[in-house]
Amino acid sequence: METIDLEPRIAADRRGVVFVLVHKSRSVECVIARAALETLFWLTSNADDTKTLKIFRDGYRRIHAVAQRKLLANPTSRLELTAADFARN
Repeated sequence: METIDLEPRIAADRRGVVFVLVHKSRSVECVIARAALETLFWLTSNADDTKTLKIFRDGYRRIHAVAQRKLLANPTSRLELTAADFARN
């Protein structure tokens, strides 16, 4: 049986934060790009993993809302968020 890690973590390539959302009774792996965290959530470019995860947690409500909207518009098994996803049209 596969277990799902619900805690956010730094992506293996260090270009973002990986987290899991449950959408329509299934788990969806999501990644928010580090560039989006730097642009929209004031993460500094030299921030360590601890600071990166803190910034992610501080902005989680907004990140979660954008991820949910994107999933509703385009259901997928893996979701990537960039700064453009946070732009208001």
